[in-house]
Amino acid sequence: MKQLLSKTLRSLVLLSIVSLLACKPGTKPSVQQPPLNYNLAAGEKFNMPESLLEISGMAFNNYDPTSIYAIQDEEGRLFSLNWGNKKATSVKFGPRGDYEDLAILNGQVYVVKSSGDLYSFPLNTDNGDISSTVQKWDDFLPKAEYESLYADEQEQMLYVLTKSAGKKKRKTLGFKIKVDKNSKDLGTITELNFDQDAVQSMGYKIKLGLRVSAVSRHPKSREWYILSSAEKLLVIANPDWNIKSVYDLDSSTFNQTEGIAFDKDLNLYISNEGDEITNGNILKFKPLSTN
Repeated sequence: MKQLLSKTLRSLVLLSIVSLLACKPGTKPSVQQPPLNYNLAAGEKFNMPESLLEISGMAFNNYDPTSIYAIQDEEGRLFSLNWGNKKATSVKFGPRGDYEDLAILNGQVYVVKSSGDLYSFPLNTDNGDISSTVQKWDDFLPKAEYESLYADEQEQMLYVLTKSAGKKKRKTLGFKIKVDKNSKDLGTITELNFDQDAVQSMGYKIKLGLRVSAVSRHPKSREWYILSSAEKLLVIANPDWNIKSVYDLDSSTFNQTEGIAFDKDLNLYISNEGDEITNGNILKFKPLSTN
């Protein structure tokens, strides 16, 4: 009888431990999502040169994949390279600092630092140092931590999202900035936010808000593709920022997602910052359908 009770007690203890582990905070339940038009397990990888080990942002000019433009988060340099060719050229635009993302609009490059400082300069990598002619906005954006920047050619607008929502736990705070096409100056700034209840309802626990690391817009559907490196998520929202689907990112493939872009053929590119073990890289995913 004692042996039976002891065995039963052990079984109950084991069951309790398993239950606790299954319910631990941060666990993501399996949620059925609509099929993604990209197979994120079958991308083509381009390992970055050592100078872009800490690649923190990437962009194309008018969706043209001929040249990849990128920055890294320690040096104020714009890098240019071609797919598969590790020989990169670069131009200095600023001092050392924490540079997070870039966007190109009307032949002008815009770069955001984690502090929210913005830099602007013409897209030209022929001159080795253009830092003395770069325009800078120190206090244009409200104080926050920023990691993502996107330029919309149709709207002549820059979009920048904060890394976290701070006290607004279920809303990610961001801003859209009107750009003067002729002068390239920054104009009206408008606050935007999107409700994250949809992410919560899909079973993903985001205690401090979605920590956005990169954002881009699909050229055809005009949907927003939002990366969160911390949560290992790809979130897709409609043009009005209503979240429609969420996808897990495999950490063995997506080491540290810091950049996202599309080209004219609707190929999706996601860049990953490297570390002591893993190279920085860009992954290219072809659409399963262009309809």
